[in-house]
Amino acid sequence: MTGEPTVEGAPLGRGGATTTGDAGATPTGAEEAERGQITSIEGIPALSLDAISSVAYGPEAMLVVLATAGAGALAKIEPITIAIVVLLVILVFSYRQVIEAYPDGGGCYAVSKANLGPHASRLAAASLVVDYVLTVAVSISAGVAALVSAFPGLAADGLVLSLAILVLLTVLNLRGIATSARTFLFPTAVFVAGIYVVIVAGLLRAHPAANSGMHPVVIPKIAATVGVLLILKAFAAGCSALTGVEAIANDVPAFRAPRARRAMRTEVILGAILGTMLLGLAILTVRFHVGPTATQTVLSQITGASVGRGPIYYVVDLSTTVILALAANTSFGGLPVLASLLARDNLVPHVFGLRAERPVYRYGVVVLAVLAGLLLVAVNANTNSLVPLYAIGVFTGFTLSQVGLVRHWHQRKPRRWWARAGLNGTGAAMTAVATVIFLVTKFAGGAWVVVIAIPALILLFSRIARYYDDVGTELGLGSIPGIPHVQEELVVVTVAAVSRMTESALSTALSLGHEVVAVSVQFDDERAASLQSEWDRWNPGVRLVVLRPQSRSVATPMLDYLGSPEIRGRQVMVLIPEVEPRKWRHRLLQNQRGVVLANVLRRRTNVNVARVPYRLTRD
Repeated sequence: MTGEPTVEGAPLGRGGATTTGDAGATPTGAEEAERGQITSIEGIPALSLDAISSVAYGPEAMLVVLATAGAGALAKIEPITIAIVVLLVILVFSYRQVIEAYPDGGGCYAVSKANLGPHASRLAAASLVVDYVLTVAVSISAGVAALVSAFPGLAADGLVLSLAILVLLTVLNLRGIATSARTFLFPTAVFVAGIYVVIVAGLLRAHPAANSGMHPVVIPKIAATVGVLLILKAFAAGCSALTGVEAIANDVPAFRAPRARRAMRTEVILGAILGTMLLGLAILTVRFHVGPTATQTVLSQITGASVGRGPIYYVVDLSTTVILALAANTSFGGLPVLASLLARDNLVPHVFGLRAERPVYRYGVVVLAVLAGLLLVAVNANTNSLVPLYAIGVFTGFTLSQVGLVRHWHQRKPRRWWARAGLNGTGAAMTAVATVIFLVTKFAGGAWVVVIAIPALILLFSRIARYYDDVGTELGLGSIPGIPHVQEELVVVTVAAVSRMTESALSTALSLGHEVVAVSVQFDDERAASLQSEWDRWNPGVRLVVLRPQSRSVATPMLDYLGSPEIRGRQVMVLIPEVEPRKWRHRLLQNQRGVVLANVLRRRTNVNVARVPYRLTRD
C-alpha cells in the first residue's frame, strides 16, 4: 500500500481561508448539523445561565454597598434596581439590533469592527476574552462556595471540586453546544421556577415565614443620607447582574435556522426572566428587611422568608448551587465563536477557526478551560479574589457596542433612526458610567489585573496580525504571481532496511516523475554491507547511497550529504517513511528518528520535507 506524503508547514492564507474545517473531516450532512444547533428555549441554558444566575449575587452586591450608609439606606435597592432593569431593557433591544445586523455572531466585536475601526474592535475582543475566562472561574467557584456553605466538610476540597466541574463542562462542550444545552435544560427550569415561586409566595406575605429564622424589623423612617456617589457605586455593583446579556449575540450561528430570529427571541426571553426576577427580589428585600450577613446569602434569606425552611427552600438552594456552577457554560458557547472570528481576521492563530465533525470549535473550548483552570488554581478557587475583576470587561464591551450602534444608525439613517440612536446613546452613557465606577472603586481590590490584561491581549492581537501580514506579503497574497515553471527535482528517500514500507515510499517518490535516490545512514560495517547486498538482489531501479558517519547522529550525515557538491543548488524533496500503528498507544513504541530528522531538515535546510506514513492494517 502506498502512503500519501504529509507535508507539514503549509502556508496560511489571509482571511482564514485555510480554516474552513479540520483536515480529513467528513461532512456529517444537513440533518446532523441541525441536531448540533439549538432552539430559542435551549438558548437559555446554553448561553444565558451567566445572566440568570446573577440574581444570586447581583442584589447582594448592591446591598453590601448600601449597608455602609446604615440600615435605612437598604430601601434604596428598589429605585436602583428599576434603573438597572431600564438599562437591561435598553441592552436587550440593542443586542436584538446587533443580532439582526450581524447574524454571523461576534457581538460587540463585530459592531466595533464595522463602525469604530480596528483599535476599538481589538479592545472589544480583549474585553470579551477577559470576561469569558473570568465568567468560568467566578461561576464555578461561586457554585462550589454555595455547596461548601451547605456542607462545610467539603471546604478543604474546594479547588478539587472546582476543577472537576470545569473538566465536566469542557467534556460536555466538546460534544457540542446542543449537548450541553439539553443537559442543563432541566436544572435551569427548576431554578427559574423556584425563584418565581419564592417571589410569588413572598408577595403574598406581609411578614417572613414563621420557620424562616427571621423576625420583622422596623426600619426608621428617617433613613441615613445616601449620597450620589454611593448610589452610583450601588448601581455599578448591581450591574454585575447584567453580565451575560451579550452572550446570545456573540453566538448567533449556534441557533437553528432562522438563526437571527431565534436568537432575538431568546434575548427577549432572557430579558423578561432576568428583569422580573430582579424587580421581584428587590421588592422582597425591602418587604422582609433583608441585609447582607456573613453567614447567609441574600437570596437564601429571601427564600427562607418567603417559603420557610422546608423542601422548597432546599430545592431552590441546591438549584442555585448547580446553576451558579453551570453558568460557566455561557463562556463555552461564546468564546470559541469569538475566537473563530478573530482567527478569520488574523488576530489569533488560525487553528481557532477549525471545527471537527461536531459543530464545535474545540481549540477555543480547550484553551478557555485551561485559562480558567489556571486562574482557579492561582486564587485557590476563592470567589472573593475574582469578583473585583468581574464585569469590567463585559461593560467595556457593552459601551463599545452601544457607541458602535449609534454610528451604525447615523451612517445608514433608516426610518426613525434617531430614536434607535437615542436609545443606544442612553445605554452607552449608562454602561460607561458603570465601567468607570467599577474601575475606580475596584482598582485596588484587583481590577488592576484587568487593566493590565486587556492591553496585553491587544498587544498580542497586534503582533499576531503583523505576523500574518508579513507572511502574506512574502507569499505575495493579493498579487498575481509569475507563471509556474517545471524544474527537475531530486527526491531523496530515507531508507533503514529493505521492506514493504521502503517499497511504498519508493513508489510514491517515483510517481512524482523526478530523479530518485535512496539514502541510508548506517553505523555498523556489517549492517551496511548487508543492506547493500539485499538492495542489489532486490534491484528496485533506484540508486542506494549508504552514509557511514563517525558519530551516532542521523541528522548530521544527512545535512552533509544534502550540502555536498552533487546536491547543492538543486531542488530537493526528502521523503521520510514511517510506520503508522493501528492503535495510538503503539506510537510510543515506534522509532522517532523520522520526526527528529524532519525537524532538523526544516530548520537548517531549504529542502522540502514530507513524512510518508505506512499504515499497518493487520489485527
